Amino acid sequence: MAKAKVKGKVSNTIAFQGEPGANSDMACHAAFPYMTTLPCPTFDAAMGAVQAGRAELAIIPVENSIAGRVADLHSLLPHTRLKIVAEHFQRVEHCLVALPGASLQTVKSAKSHVQALSQCRNFLREHRIQPLVHGDTAGAAREIAEIGDKSVGAIASSLAAKIYNLKVLARNIEDADHNTTRMLVFSREPATPDWRTVHCMTAFLFRVKSVPAALYKALGGFATNGVNIVKLESYLSGARFEQAQFYAEVEGHPEQRSVRLALEELEFFSEKGELKMLGSFPTNPFRRRGWEAPTRPGT
Repeated sequence: MAKAKVKGKVSNTIAFQGEPGANSDMACHAAFPYMTTLPCPTFDAAMGAVQAGRAELAIIPVENSIAGRVADLHSLLPHTRLKIVAEHFQRVEHCLVALPGASLQTVKSAKSHVQALSQCRNFLREHRIQPLVHGDTAGAAREIAEIGDKSVGAIASSLAAKIYNLKVLARNIEDADHNTTRMLVFSREPATPDWRTVHCMTAFLFRVKSVPAALYKALGGFATNGVNIVKLESYLSGARFEQAQFYAEVEGHPEQRSVRLALEELEFFSEKGELKMLGSFPTNPFRRRGWEAPTRPGT
């Protein structure tokens, strides 16, 4: 999906979790520079804004190359009616920001989201800065600007520093230079990529029957039909934790014969009504070119 279909102000709005200047805000500007951003307090609120018609799209982080899975989203997927229509890879460049007049010597603690803190662990340890967990990177920047304490900094984006009139004390403090967050874009309407000309991914949820070798049998159709499973994650559910629900992404589109046959076999070995299609969307060129060539979804 190269662009959202503009039908009014709402259709030119993209929701994200966080405050202005958050990494998700930067991702919105990078992926959809023509759209107006809508800050939301939670992932649920961002997706809810789309469902309620206050925004056309929502962009949600799902995994980071250093810190791993962003788990909050997965509890929302079984209940949402939204569809995944694109993916975006955002290079994350963390900065240590503080009040004007502060320095690396005066800063004794730094606030940020737990993911950002974990991604900058080596820098914090080297400079003997105590990590303090905050709900949001940009929110941490806003808070230290309000507090006015030069001994407290924040790990946030350079955009957040600019918004809240803070000083950037150090740039690119993340532990690895491949620090990249993958994000999924959600919409009320499914994407309709032409699988004959565009390389696609298909995402879905399923729950296997509680019988021996159920997962092996359920996934066998992907092997026999030559469909590559790119992602497979499990989540125990139910009061007794006796059944696992799975989130999966595979290469291809359901209109392709191989994918269709594999999904039919999966549905046969899954609990009745427990295969939920979340959407098919074009693969981002990042998967082939790497983080040095960030791209917009669908380009």
